[in-house]
Amino acid sequence: MPKHALSDELPASRKIKISNVVDFTPSKWTIGTYLAARMYEVGMRDYFVVPGDYNLTLLDEILKNDKMRMVSCCNELNAGYAADGYSRAKGASCVIVTYTVGGLSLVNAVAGAYSDNLPMLVVSGGINSNDVGSNRVLHHTTGLAKKSQQFEIFEKITSHAAVISNVTGAKHMIDRAFAHMLSDKRPVYLEISCNIANAPVHEPCPFNYIGNTVSSPQALDLAVKAAVKCWDAAVKPVIVGGVGLRASGAIEAIEKLADAAECAVAVMPNAKGMFPEDHKNFIGTYWGSVSSPGCCNIVESSDLYIFTGPIFNDYTTVGYSTLIKKDKMMVVRSDRVTFPDGSQYGYVKMADFLRAFAKVVKANSFSIDAYRRFQEDVPEPKATEETGVLLVKQVQHHVQSILSPTTCLLCETGDAWFQGQRMKLPRGCGYEFQMQYGSIGWSVGALLGYSMALKDEKRVIALIGDGSFQMTAQEVSTMIRYDCNPILILLNNRGYTIEVEIHDGPYNITKNWDYVKLVETFSAGEGHAKAVRVDTEHELSTALKEAVQHTDGLYFIECTLDKDDCTAELLEWGARVASANGRPHKEYEEVL
Repeated sequence: MPKHALSDELPASRKIKISNVVDFTPSKWTIGTYLAARMYEVGMRDYFVVPGDYNLTLLDEILKNDKMRMVSCCNELNAGYAADGYSRAKGASCVIVTYTVGGLSLVNAVAGAYSDNLPMLVVSGGINSNDVGSNRVLHHTTGLAKKSQQFEIFEKITSHAAVISNVTGAKHMIDRAFAHMLSDKRPVYLEISCNIANAPVHEPCPFNYIGNTVSSPQALDLAVKAAVKCWDAAVKPVIVGGVGLRASGAIEAIEKLADAAECAVAVMPNAKGMFPEDHKNFIGTYWGSVSSPGCCNIVESSDLYIFTGPIFNDYTTVGYSTLIKKDKMMVVRSDRVTFPDGSQYGYVKMADFLRAFAKVVKANSFSIDAYRRFQEDVPEPKATEETGVLLVKQVQHHVQSILSPTTCLLCETGDAWFQGQRMKLPRGCGYEFQMQYGSIGWSVGALLGYSMALKDEKRVIALIGDGSFQMTAQEVSTMIRYDCNPILILLNNRGYTIEVEIHDGPYNITKNWDYVKLVETFSAGEGHAKAVRVDTEHELSTALKEAVQHTDGLYFIECTLDKDDCTAELLEWGARVASANGRPHKEYEEVL
């Protein structure tokens, strides 16, 4: 897709393609068809829907744009997760629900998208415009005359929220929402009264959004000079990429800096996939005590670490146990740079700063030379007998073998996080997981949206635990309905393993399902899905080979695992997060 003002250096799969509005010319322009035109303009080709009486007329209008596909989901939460996954692949998405009973079911997914800086258009059908200011009690509400409860909730988890209950100004309110969605890289919310969705409006002009403001030249110059001073004074500097790279459009810029600086480069766990892992200076994931082998030693022993777009929370710092210090840290945010002495330069965009710094930085290979001196190859797990019990490390090994530049890996909250971090991504292989919000169950809906967006480009492979799967399993039927073709690997250890390692109890045990028959039930004789259960390494190897060839539909593999089998990293991480959760009360604690 071509680059333009909206893309801000997004990876190819997430560059938003602006289309000419005249590609869609309905017989009559209405609020609904105007919204559909804007959706199409910013590159949306699918949108996720759960119908309800307050949004039916709006859906009728949007359906008039037959260049987009309406995807009917099983429930609003899953539809929101699907929009989350679609946005990760395409750069923007849309989910449409009904008033209150639909909207409040959607809230959790929107909050997760907000935490990961995902542009998402959230649309709710609204009440009749004549009821907005009245004291009438309406259906699909809590029985109070107050009509703003849903709006007030979404106002807190979106970057912009508006209620359209009058034709006058509707076009402007729609355009303003789109501008916020694209500039803020966050969800936005529109509530459209059910009786005006088909009200006539004038034909739209092209959407002339020009992107974020540029850096202040003076501030950028000062920030680069300060960075050069810090860098030149350091003996063994390192660069650590954070999840903010994507929203800041700086993924290509950090690679340019890495090329010029010639130092060791790591990524934080939620930034995996945002820096090429075949780069000669890449040392893996920095995640405190559960980092890639050797990575933690290099980062924490450095006298200058440049963090780009980091999020320092209890999960990324392994229960606040990392040894990084503020007085050695340069932090590059989306719009500012902060230095070890506490000085800060604002109005400096991350990508601009990284590119400008790359032009003047002096090469310093001390950190990468040190890493190479003690780097050791991680041994591959040995094959077991054909009848041997299937192990987590063997699942990881065989999934690694099918990763390629034409695949993407999506990992659910749980031990799949740590299995995914262990894998080496070929250049071009995508990687997604939701770490900041960490909503168990996110992955099934996200897999629907992600695989739907990438079906003609890449094959999506998902690692999902059984506990997570049970929360949102219905959307497998939607994957089958729309001929999505991911490879879904279910890690069945009959429980919430990640929670077991943080704090165990009887509440972490799940009821086992017959997952193969469940997929067959969802198929109901339709579609091209196939499901198998594997109990040994040999069976897994055979199933994965068949899955790679099965490209016309979902391939579902249930891996039966021992309930206590998990990665060593999860054991370590879980213990430290549990310790952080159990800290005794203090009036004040310093944070990064």
